[in-house]
Amino acid sequence: MRILLSNDDGVHAPGLRALYDAFSRWGKVVVVAPLEERSTTGHSLTLHKPLRMIPISPDFYGVSGSPADCVYLGSRKVLGGLPDLVVSGINRGANMGQDVYYSGTVSAAREACILGVPAMAVSLDVNFKNTPPENRLHYATAAKVALQVAKRISSLGLPKHTLLNLNVPDLPLKSVRGIHCARQGFRYYSGGILQRKDHRGKDYYWVGGSYRGYRRERGSDCDALGHRYAALTPLRLDSTDYDFLAELESHSLSLSGGAK
Repeated sequence: MRILLSNDDGVHAPGLRALYDAFSRWGKVVVVAPLEERSTTGHSLTLHKPLRMIPISPDFYGVSGSPADCVYLGSRKVLGGLPDLVVSGINRGANMGQDVYYSGTVSAAREACILGVPAMAVSLDVNFKNTPPENRLHYATAAKVALQVAKRISSLGLPKHTLLNLNVPDLPLKSVRGIHCARQGFRYYSGGILQRKDHRGKDYYWVGGSYRGYRRERGSDCDALGHRYAALTPLRLDSTDYDFLAELESHSLSLSGGAK
């Protein structure tokens, strides 16, 4: 079993080390991750400038690019062929609902899925309003849950062009109530923009806002985490809304003024 690990928090992140320690007991593990934090960078490949890849320690490589770059280089260059599994994380903070479109953690797993490799993104539901010290976050819990899921999926198999998104409560393993298979929920953010002036008197902005909770829906990833369950969500590359596609087709949409 050849396992490629990546993340978006950087090659030195403790969550990545927790994954490495857990998965090294199951197979040959290689880490290819960004040299610097690349959180909320979404899914991108670096095409217009060269990338640097630096050996950090045995089995660990740092890349001057995006999480997707790391998976691409790890598969094509470091391993010299596709791995059996790609796991991305453990992200410092949950990636639920629409977060998956912004998340560098999920994008690394998605890139593996595009390459045809079974993949999973793993995130820890950190409370950013009252965050404990880094060494008290329960990355080991998330790593153990991730390994359990990976072993199970290894025997079941994943559908083509489907990846897994796993979110785990920041709790001791014995306090996690189980794993719920869940759909994507919806999270609310303030959408605030902080405006300041630089030393030359020109405006600059910080975007992002703060987390404001989630839509209360039973069966969602947000609801599962809220009840102290790990949430496992299968995500497809195909994001077509098939119900609305059928409705559009039923109206026989055509381009007016088209060729005759």
